[in-house]
Amino acid sequence: MEDWFSRTQQLIGFDKFSLLQQSKVLVVGIGGVGAYAAEMLCRAGIGNITIIDGDTINKTNINRQLIALHSTLNQPKVNILAQRLQDINPELILDAQYQFIEKEEIDKIIKNNRNDFVVDAIDTLSPKIALITACLKNKTKIISSMGAGGRIDPSKITFADISETYHCGLAKAVRKRLQTLGIKKGLKVVFSTEQTERKSIIRTDEERNKKSTVGTISYLPAIFGCYLASYTIRKLIGE
Repeated sequence: MEDWFSRTQQLIGFDKFSLLQQSKVLVVGIGGVGAYAAEMLCRAGIGNITIIDGDTINKTNINRQLIALHSTLNQPKVNILAQRLQDINPELILDAQYQFIEKEEIDKIIKNNRNDFVVDAIDTLSPKIALITACLKNKTKIISSMGAGGRIDPSKITFADISETYHCGLAKAVRKRLQTLGIKKGLKVVFSTEQTERKSIIRTDEERNKKSTVGTISYLPAIFGCYLASYTIRKLIGE
């Protein structure tokens, strides 16, 4: 009888699959983008995963988020995703932290956990910048997601250095904040070259640390998440 990971081994070989099993990855933010990234990492065979998010599932998440169902409303996202990941791989070493990470704590988290890779799927600026700078300072490998909302064309999604991004409000804000810290390049990101639909942006004061919400289609965040997982996996196996 074949093991559940036999098709992955068949593709990349036993030695590279062993590298994935021995790897430790941190995923911060497990909404529309991050949950897909975490699940793809788990299905690929990453042996040790930490997921961090302090949000609960609400109805507006159902159109695009992996863990959002009517049956999971109001439950912590990390709890629902943790159940999925451990059902996929019962031997997974999993640390699910139900919290919003504050910028004062991030440097300590990065220093103390010795992750092989960090996946940034945070959608609010202040903790995102803190995570990025902590990783760069501690020489921890990181891939960062820019904005997936307000777009519909998956062919426009690509990898780039943060210095090469355009048509993305979140990327622009990240660039500017990093520049004030003396960082102009050296951060790999996933972003879309498609211009945001202006009409899709609505001002709000109802969400934590957010000044606006952006309309989002079902498939775009998932593809962003798969891009994040792809980059992480390929780097971990030396591709």
